[in-house]
Amino acid sequence: MKRTLYDDDHEAFRDAFRSFVDKEIVPYHERWDAEGIVPRELFTTAGAAGFLGMDIPEEYGGGGVKDFRFNAVESEELMRSGAAAAGLGLTLHNDIVLPYFLAYCDDEQKQRWLPGIASGETITGIAMTEPGIGSDLASMSTTAIRDGDHYVVNGAKTFITNGINADLMITAVKTDPSQKHKGMSLLVLERGMEGFERGRNLDKLGQHAQDTAELSFTDVKVPVANLLGGEEGQGFTQLVTNLPQERLSIGIAAVAAARTALDHTLTYVKERRAFGQPVGSFQNSRFVLAELDTEIDIAEHYTDDCVRALNAGELTAVDASKAKYWCTELQGRVVDRCLQLHGGYGYMNEYPIARAYADARITRIYGGTTEIMKEVIGRGLGL
Repeated sequence: MKRTLYDDDHEAFRDAFRSFVDKEIVPYHERWDAEGIVPRELFTTAGAAGFLGMDIPEEYGGGGVKDFRFNAVESEELMRSGAAAAGLGLTLHNDIVLPYFLAYCDDEQKQRWLPGIASGETITGIAMTEPGIGSDLASMSTTAIRDGDHYVVNGAKTFITNGINADLMITAVKTDPSQKHKGMSLLVLERGMEGFERGRNLDKLGQHAQDTAELSFTDVKVPVANLLGGEEGQGFTQLVTNLPQERLSIGIAAVAAARTALDHTLTYVKERRAFGQPVGSFQNSRFVLAELDTEIDIAEHYTDDCVRALNAGELTAVDASKAKYWCTELQGRVVDRCLQLHGGYGYMNEYPIARAYADARITRIYGGTTEIMKEVIGRGLGL
């Protein structure tokens, strides 16, 4: 079924971004995978080409267009390239962190931060998860105690994407440790602040080119002017408000990754022969691939509708949770069954399906686990 989400402007943007990915990411992906991080220059190159901050107002150096379809195009093309892990930092920067700066910065903060975010000179991240608490953010122990015109921050975060590269880290803290949800605030910590330390770049199962780090804070003095939203205790509400876009972004990437895995597998089973005929000619192969193609088509149309809802300001937490849950689980099923059709070659890292398999496993965890998504959906049913 033909997709109708994109118009000519989006397809022209796709062509330009595909060329960028093929030139600036794909040739270096193997090296960055081994190094566990992409160079900062990737962000400035993307910014100069207009691929960062598409919805940042033009007065701050952005594209001035609020249309999540452009973000979706970038996710789809990164997944198509087979080098998606090297571009995940760009996606986090655009889709997940930027909305906080746009929604909650005052004029002074916008002047201070948005131009660098748009140009790629200022890389962003968001630090929520702490060791030992997983999805239970209300139990976080990182504190920010006000002392005059500063907060003093102490604590630790883990599994933080862009953790090594980020210059601005939106950090979930307790400004009132006596409270749970109501005591949370979002504070922007900046590279170079004394006591703000990066731990090791974590050794992960997949997505190796994406830097993921532990962070620690020891008596870090952060100006009160770095508080997002201008009022303490708003952090949990701010997080909940922005989570639907984050979860939709993950869902879109998951469907695109599934489509890419299917495309690779179709090519493989048409060329690989067994028992004197192409592997794809066996009934089992046809049935498996027919099932996967059908499920991917259905998921694409659901996420397309979610993008339309987001653009209209109507995307609900429940609908975004459905997209994240279903599409990441679909991604896992697709890459697993596609790897099986590759036989022993599918287990070799030189084949794209092997890396797709390793990269896929985390998507059912980050951004809210499948179990959390089901909880949100269940509560939406009044249960």
